Amino acid sequence: MDRNTILEHLTTVLVRDFEVPAEAITPEANLYADLDLDSIDAVDLIVQVQDLIDKKIQPDEFKAARTVDDILTIISKHTQG
Repeated sequence: MDRNTILEHLTTVLVRDFEVPAEAITPEANLYADLDLDSIDAVDLIVQVQDLIDKKIQPDEFKAARTVDDILTIISKHTQG
């Protein structure tokens, strides 16, 4: 899965499940400051991402994620190979 496809899927999830405006979702967007997610939303997002890639992601990997690009990097890492 390439980064553009991942971004499309992530955008769909953020718009549908977290009511984030699509135009706010850019790789540079901060999950908390720009997209107004909170810690509970972050946990829900982890679940959504795991469902998307059908793999378990360790919570520690997500703790450092602050931007959409960080999430894209995590997903890319788990979908390579």
